[in-house]
Amino acid sequence: QVQLVESGGGLVQAGASLRLSCAASGPTFAFNTYTVAWFRQAPGKEREFVAAISWKSGTIYYPDSMKGRFTASRDNAKNTAYLQMNGLKPEDTALYYCAATTFYSSQQTIHARNYGYWGQGTQVTVSS
Repeated sequence: QVQLVESGGGLVQAGASLRLSCAASGPTFAFNTYTVAWFRQAPGKEREFVAAISWKSGTIYYPDSMKGRFTASRDNAKNTAYLQMNGLKPEDTALYYCAATTFYSSQQTIHARNYGYWGQGTQVTVSS
């Protein structure tokens, strides 16, 4: 069992920055052998891939729309992953989730169906 807890969301103005955190724990969890990803979901919309960090290669995957504004990172010593979000826009408003999987390739980690562990989500709301 892997437990993930997100934090750091909030209400901000357009153009602001936020850093989300995802703390991982569990009796048999080895953080450095799990890819950690971020997804987001707005009301009425499908869950959207935001970023992932491969445990095997360290490669960070982003959709093209996220490159340049969002940066994913992880601190294995703290069992924590982060998502730095800059230049936030109203369309970024969503519930942001972190997730973990043993998969590691780009074709595997961009799909929510390949993740077995999810946090509860943290709300990000961006006003105009």
